[in-house]
Amino acid sequence: MYRDHTCGELRISDVGKKVTLAGWVQRSRKLGGMTFIDLRDRYGITQLVVEADAPKALVDAANELGREFVIQAVGEVVERSNKNAKMPTGDVEIKLQSINVLNASLTPPFTIEENTDGGEDLRAKFRYLDLRRDPLQKALQLRHNICQEVRKYLSDNNFLEIETPFLINSTPEGARDFVVPSRMNPGTFYALPQSPQTLKQSLMVAGMDRYFQIVKCFRDEDLRADRQPEFTQIDCEMSFVEQEDVLNMFEGMMRHLFKEILNVDVANPLPRMTWSDAMDKYGSDKPDIRFGMLIHEITPLAQGHGFGVFDNVPYVGAIAVGGAADWSRKQTDELTDWVKRPQVGAKGLVYIKMGEDGSIKSSVDKFFSPGDLQKIADATSAVKGDLILMLSGEKRQTQVQLGQLRIELGNRCGLRKTDVFAPLWLTDFPLFEWNDEENKWDAMHHPFTAPKPEHLQYYYSDKPEDILKVCANAYDFVLNGNELGGGSIRIHDPKTQERMFQIIGIGPEEAQRKFGFLINSFKYGAPPHGGLAFGLDRICSLFGGSDSIRDYIAFPKNNQGKDVMLGAPSIIDQKQLDELCLELRKQEQEGE
Repeated sequence: MYRDHTCGELRISDVGKKVTLAGWVQRSRKLGGMTFIDLRDRYGITQLVVEADAPKALVDAANELGREFVIQAVGEVVERSNKNAKMPTGDVEIKLQSINVLNASLTPPFTIEENTDGGEDLRAKFRYLDLRRDPLQKALQLRHNICQEVRKYLSDNNFLEIETPFLINSTPEGARDFVVPSRMNPGTFYALPQSPQTLKQSLMVAGMDRYFQIVKCFRDEDLRADRQPEFTQIDCEMSFVEQEDVLNMFEGMMRHLFKEILNVDVANPLPRMTWSDAMDKYGSDKPDIRFGMLIHEITPLAQGHGFGVFDNVPYVGAIAVGGAADWSRKQTDELTDWVKRPQVGAKGLVYIKMGEDGSIKSSVDKFFSPGDLQKIADATSAVKGDLILMLSGEKRQTQVQLGQLRIELGNRCGLRKTDVFAPLWLTDFPLFEWNDEENKWDAMHHPFTAPKPEHLQYYYSDKPEDILKVCANAYDFVLNGNELGGGSIRIHDPKTQERMFQIIGIGPEEAQRKFGFLINSFKYGAPPHGGLAFGLDRICSLFGGSDSIRDYIAFPKNNQGKDVMLGAPSIIDQKQLDELCLELRKQEQEGE
């Protein structure tokens, strides 16, 4: 072994020991004839010292060290005269007897420090260097700990960890597939799984009873900070269960993670909210319940006053911002510009200021009397000192806009604290949503989600108004405004599955081609079953207090889906194309 201790291990009790350490040179500095070296590995940092009267060869060797040199250091543990309380090893240092350079290093393109001077693109190119930084090493340690606790909890509850294949057939699951050409079967393609949905259902038919895996999934879609083309799910399925059984099992798993990883106790049982209530009160299907500022419908109070912006739409909604009545005109104008951005899409913003002196002023005083404004204030539970903000338009669209505004205000008012956790279950989603572009019904989740048993009368109706009434036997686990997991009770009988395909426009031939193995398996005694999948990357980022999942993935892609360190995706040579019977088509330039 090149070392007998790590760089984060030694304490005052080790004084007098002769030790051998190995690691990277964080920094080196000379002070009064002495040389101090900070040696780093993933366990911590230990200070090394070469005294002024040390042998010349040792002094010269120390002076030749550069940042990120890999060295082996032998010496005696001594007590530091100037202790560093910020370092776990800050009470001691190593009085060096010898240095062995294991590998020299070029000067790194950015500092390997907690707060580095490297930009995002540069650090992505040199990801292997960026991963030496303490924040990223802690992030990957957190990910490891979460995976270990997940495996422990599920194994203790009789789940089997079973791997499923990555090379499968293409199935419609809401995003584009990544496809892989088959050399041995020219003209045909595998697809990388967007999730192991049909495979885990097949395992239930196979009698595996309780399954899980921590598995890579692949979706070819536009990226953002919390989305990657390849991501990791904690994928789970159970047989002979109803919705309540699944919620209890995985609420237990998340409670276990909160306690074991963060030492946080969350509500028991967790609150539950229907999709309809979430949209009405929070304008989101992933509500952040850490703070109030709920949405209130004020349509009857807002209409009939001659203000066309309110009178000529089906819905007017409002939120009250506590203590914001003293916001300046500049601040309210800036908020108006914010809601008009394409990402939000509102046409404008109306406000009412509830003065501390009891006065009521608004941007629509011309149309509303103080009494009218007070009625709106009462409907939103606003009090003196509050600011009421109002939007109008189509109901769901306006609720979503108000939901976006609510989150933005929560950020500006410091109400979304990363060390506060407010999980909940969201239930009773619509089973179907109408696709205007294709003039057809789509499954809101996926086509294997069962309808709620009490809605079967609508499920088999041909009336559009009845189809809209059908709720999915589905559920999402939501944390701090993020969907961490989602699942459903699955369809397990051929009749119900056939009706699902019929409603969403998948004919018998297409269904048999894409899902034949699963449909046929239902004819051989498929058990009632259900499950869910959690986003591991997102769990890690929220537990770590970050908005982005990238720091919790060893080698992530950028916003263009590229790995700039590997140079992927890349061009393949003509020989490979010929073997795959592929011919590249030249992409037409704009204007041609």
